[in-house]
Amino acid sequence: MLNKLFRLNQNHTDVKTEVLAGITTFLTMIYIVVVNPAILSNAGVPFEQVFMATIIAAVAGTLIMAFAANYPIAIAPGMGLNAYFVTEVIQQDVSYSVILGAVFVSGILFIILSLTSLRETLITAIPPSLKYGITSGIGLFIAFLGLRMSGIIVSDESTLVTLGDLTAPGPLLTVVGLFITLGLIARNVTGGLFIGMFITGIIGFFTGQLQIDGFMDAPPAPVFWDMDIGAVFSNGLYTVIFAFLLVTIFDTTGTMIGVAEQAGFIRKDGSLPRARAALMADASATTVGAMFGTSPSSAYVESSSGVAAGGRTGLTTTVVALLFILSMFFAPVVGAVSGLPAITAPVLIIVGCFMMGGLAKVNWGSFDDAFPAFIIILSMPLTSSIATGISFGFITYPLLKLVMGKGKDVHWMLYMFAIIFILQMVFFPGH
Repeated sequence: MLNKLFRLNQNHTDVKTEVLAGITTFLTMIYIVVVNPAILSNAGVPFEQVFMATIIAAVAGTLIMAFAANYPIAIAPGMGLNAYFVTEVIQQDVSYSVILGAVFVSGILFIILSLTSLRETLITAIPPSLKYGITSGIGLFIAFLGLRMSGIIVSDESTLVTLGDLTAPGPLLTVVGLFITLGLIARNVTGGLFIGMFITGIIGFFTGQLQIDGFMDAPPAPVFWDMDIGAVFSNGLYTVIFAFLLVTIFDTTGTMIGVAEQAGFIRKDGSLPRARAALMADASATTVGAMFGTSPSSAYVESSSGVAAGGRTGLTTTVVALLFILSMFFAPVVGAVSGLPAITAPVLIIVGCFMMGGLAKVNWGSFDDAFPAFIIILSMPLTSSIATGISFGFITYPLLKLVMGKGKDVHWMLYMFAIIFILQMVFFPGH
């Protein structure tokens, strides 16, 4: 039955290979079950709500990917946008239910775009320098968050930030955990991020920083529809919606193409079979996740580890989804671990590094390409706002092209976005 359902023979694979590939993918991305609640709890979202929402979104998106697209590409709440979620709750001075409403609206728009050709048009219209600048800026953004959460970097009146006390228990454990995890990643150990967290947690337990009252329990009851969509529009959070939508589109599409290329799914003409079904998986996961209490979802580049292990079909991702369901019963230990920043901060710092890879593809020899990428990368961590970084990039890119006589090379959509962002900054500053 599995052979017929997932077309194992046609994809030159078998059940054993697919199951092992699913376990491999799960081990490389299980950290999100711990890290996501740790981050979103800073916005006031209850741990139990984020914990269950993270798993529900991952299971929903991954199963859609498995059965509708039959691809070994897993879905879960994405890194970067969870940190952005927190900063928007603080900066906009609204409750987390309002930002969840913004995520829900972006998810609905995401579904609509995935059903049309507008998604492909948007991806084509936006130049590589802006795409890579956004991804890299988010990388710096979440790495900086990890440094602040752990106390390695602290506030300072004269210099804004400075180095914290590395001999204090929290920062010291973070540094130890970071070097342990870096060693595992450098040695290409499968599940290096998760194993690094596990070892750091053991050290934290024996040094008295981690208190664990239990390992397994009945899953927490999920909270449904805790959103305030009306306040999204009354507060003018249009840039926030656009930021969620844009970053998720770039992140998911880029990851999906990369993993599909690795698995040999891309056709000679560059197209991806069953692309619409695959794109619907992350769009649906984002919408479902918002309904239960988490930030937008995305395709996970960690899926490449499962592909490397031989995964070629949706059976791989079905195994991933089943393991996520199993993780529901470990809420007590996940809650304890997510409450110790020293365990989760190294993951943020290292994932931030991974996201900087696109900088090598920016044409730094062309000023009109380089500066928009630079201003995005600079402004995201310094303003604690992904939306502000996107705005600066989308305004400076077409303006520089016009000044340099290259205005015709810019897609009309970029001019439209530039005008929208200028109006947003003038009439809705801070939104």
